[in-house]
Amino acid sequence: MSESGGETDKNIEIWKIKKMIKALESARGNGTSMISLIMPPRDQISRVAKMLGDEYGTASNIKSRVNRQSVLGAITSAQQRLKLHSKVPPNGLVLYTGTIITDDGKEKKITMDLEPFKPINASLYLCDNKFHTEALNELLESDDKFGFIVMDGNGTLFGTLSGNSREILHKFTVDLPKKHGRGGQSALRFARLRMEKRHNYVRKTAELATQFFINPATSQPNVAGLILAGSADFKTELSQSDMFDQRLQAKILNVVDVSYGGENGFNQAIELSAEILSNVKFIQEKRLIGKYFEEISQDTGKYVFGVEDTLKALEMGAVETLIVWENLEMGRYVMKNAATGEVVVRHLGKDQLGEASGPEMEVQEHMPLLEWFANEYKAFGCTLEFVTNKSQEGSQFCRGFGGIGGILRYQLDLRSLDEPSDIEDDDEDDDADDY
Repeated sequence: MSESGGETDKNIEIWKIKKMIKALESARGNGTSMISLIMPPRDQISRVAKMLGDEYGTASNIKSRVNRQSVLGAITSAQQRLKLHSKVPPNGLVLYTGTIITDDGKEKKITMDLEPFKPINASLYLCDNKFHTEALNELLESDDKFGFIVMDGNGTLFGTLSGNSREILHKFTVDLPKKHGRGGQSALRFARLRMEKRHNYVRKTAELATQFFINPATSQPNVAGLILAGSADFKTELSQSDMFDQRLQAKILNVVDVSYGGENGFNQAIELSAEILSNVKFIQEKRLIGKYFEEISQDTGKYVFGVEDTLKALEMGAVETLIVWENLEMGRYVMKNAATGEVVVRHLGKDQLGEASGPEMEVQEHMPLLEWFANEYKAFGCTLEFVTNKSQEGSQFCRGFGGIGGILRYQLDLRSLDEPSDIEDDDEDDDADDY
């Protein structure tokens, strides 16, 4: 998937914020000494500085000495950090500061500030025993949301797709009379009843569409676009019906034919609307991993998986697209052999560290592998794609291929580059290939 550099950078920004939110959410402090401060765009630094000054005065009256000192310390840190900014950045400013308790029970002071990658429309000042990250989570969630109405002769499903999460809002079934009459009935009367039932069915769907896809507070659609899908001509009937809300009619992006109703129809409608929804991450992810699996199934030799093989290919400049699971729990450790003085780089999971380091190997530096990729990918001339395990393809990639791999620029046989001592690894790779 060829992406502009800007889009890749934005994905990395999003990943960094997700990672930061995870770390902030798990942090806990002693007493109420953790400050969460959010300033929207066009806010005044002077206003916030004055407010912090007032808070400092109030906090001086806290009876508990320990709590008083930690709160005053946090407010001072926030004031110092604010002085580095002459004005609030265009997208607003988020600041977290306080004393947290680390896993081994020690106290650690942290202060961090960042400008979000898009405007943050929230104002917040809270002193608590934890950091408040809800506003940052909303930044990540506010991806374009698309509505789906899957309608056929058996019933209708209403769903939404936002980023890479699907949601089924509602579904109902309907029992419509078939075309053929029964003995002794007037054909005209039967046809009239049939048309009436169909008409009522379309009306019910149109009314529910308004209920689900129009925000009552603003009277505007709450989706960026609408896809109508179905196996009969109901979807066309609905789109042309006077009963269908005009505001939603303007949002129709596509009307697609699907072979099924219900959830299968929903999945098929997402696939068929891929071109139109190409900016939705769910589709991009399915496409990207689909392309990767295609290289494997056709055995083109233009693919790589596993940490060591992927890094070898990266160093050779052969990787075009580096694909990594966004929750990959792996570290990059630079180790020194105390006996020989030799320095080696190892890529290990947390559970592997103990057996890999041993008594003679000491860790000189380490960082999460994902972070290293985010900093270094440009040096290897590749694009970096973070994937989730929410789609079927993503889940298969994370389970079967260890959550790391790449699509190569040209065919590469990594086995021919291996030293003879790596024969055992080759066997493992072959097993993974068979997967």
